Amino acid sequence: METPTWPRVPSPEAAVPRMLLLSWVLLQVARTSGTTEVVVAYNLTWKSTNFKTILEWEPKPINHIYTVQISPRLGNWKSRCFYTTDTECDLTDEIGNDVNQTYQARVLSYPADATDYSGEPPFTNSPEFTPYVETKLGRPKIQSFKQIGTKLNVTIQDTCTLVRRNGTFLSLRDVFGKNLIYTLYYWKASSTGKKTAKTNTNEFLIDVDEGESYCFSVQAVIPSRKANQKSPESPTACTSHEKGVLLVIVIVVLVVLILTIILSVTLYKCRKVRARQSGKESSPLNAA
Repeated sequence: METPTWPRVPSPEAAVPRMLLLSWVLLQVARTSGTTEVVVAYNLTWKSTNFKTILEWEPKPINHIYTVQISPRLGNWKSRCFYTTDTECDLTDEIGNDVNQTYQARVLSYPADATDYSGEPPFTNSPEFTPYVETKLGRPKIQSFKQIGTKLNVTIQDTCTLVRRNGTFLSLRDVFGKNLIYTLYYWKASSTGKKTAKTNTNEFLIDVDEGESYCFSVQAVIPSRKANQKSPESPTACTSHEKGVLLVIVIVVLVVLILTIILSVTLYKCRKVRARQSGKESSPLNAA
């Protein structure tokens, strides 16, 4: 009769090294998986004024970095702001050649040591952005103004942008043409009742009351838009009619004063000459 063979039970001394080896392997796997976990970006937002265009997002990186990519619709992705710890990226140069195009961007997240990273990084897509219809209009600037009699002339500075055509930077008027309208709000300095005037050029020439000072501000408008139609109003400027009148009065007074002095001196000299002549006539003749 054969003796049954029982399974061999490992000794406690042999089991300990195996457990230590398994624990070490699991620890290395955990460390490796921890280094590839990165936080993806969120709340991607386009900020654009007069075509100066910046993409912003959250959160601030702690153990990771970002790279931004941008592409026109159905175009190729271009990388910008490589391996940055910032949470914004200036993409003006990428949209400046064609502001009528629709763009999309995405923010890629990498571990802090991106040189050791392999594989497809996680990313978040931005909303689509069309600069021509979505960039906000900046506050316009009044270049010059002059009030002469019953006419007030106001000239608006033609704002320069970073939009390019054939290597040349374009102004806001160059980009929008007649679609860009300026509204002038003006009122007498002594009242609060506002009037408005509009132009699709950069110059106003309006009728005003002679002898009155006026204040005014300007706003840029694109009526064809559904959103972001209007800019903030420019700082208020005022004509200085009172100063002009005062200057005229001062000049008139000076002229009158000078003429009075000249006349007084002339009369004094004339009287002196007459006095000498009358003295000679009244003196006795010398004896022969």
